[in-house]
Amino acid sequence: MPARFVVLVSGRGSNLAAVALACEEGRVDGTVVAVLSNDPGAPALPWCRERGIPAGAVDHRASAGDRAAFDAALAERVAEARPDWVLLAGFMRVLGPAFLDRFPGRILNIHPSLLPAFPGLHTHRRALHAGVRFHGATVHFVDGTLDGGPIVAQAVVPVLPSDDEDTLAARVLVQEHVLYPRVASWAAAGLLRLEGGRARLDSTDGPVPPALVFP
Repeated sequence: MPARFVVLVSGRGSNLAAVALACEEGRVDGTVVAVLSNDPGAPALPWCRERGIPAGAVDHRASAGDRAAFDAALAERVAEARPDWVLLAGFMRVLGPAFLDRFPGRILNIHPSLLPAFPGLHTHRRALHAGVRFHGATVHFVDGTLDGGPIVAQAVVPVLPSDDEDTLAARVLVQEHVLYPRVASWAAAGLLRLEGGRARLDSTDGPVPPALVFP
């Protein structure tokens, strides 16, 4: 049976689109069965509805600052879709136990930096200011800390002398759109799991290192 993905978004959802298209094209043995946002105005939601993907919102503002109440409400909506995996794709909320405990070992996030460097916002700007020579993106299991959790895979891009924030972000985004569908394909195939606090990826040749780098 194809894997069932629920994707959480806060904005335009370009990584959502990359995963959804990979599923439609057969590169991932799965289906995006629902998309949810914390923002009813997220641009990703109309895109989903146009493609026939069920999409809705659990507005975090309706919880009046009660994080646990929001997490519980969101978890209920996600559970209704019976996901095998929950994918965060530009979801701008830190999820707590009321959500994480409902889907243990089945929540992934993509972040635009080579974690643990530059968690949080403005990653490309911070990378340029720090003078790093390499930057990129990371897919990791979600553990409730800001962009924390065991790393599954990373994509690396060089930082060029001519780069500004926009050009660097654009090159990283290209790699994000390769990386997240690839990790989703591992998850759908049953090759990816969380074990002993680390990401484990199995191949036909046995376990392989959890941090894989794509040029």
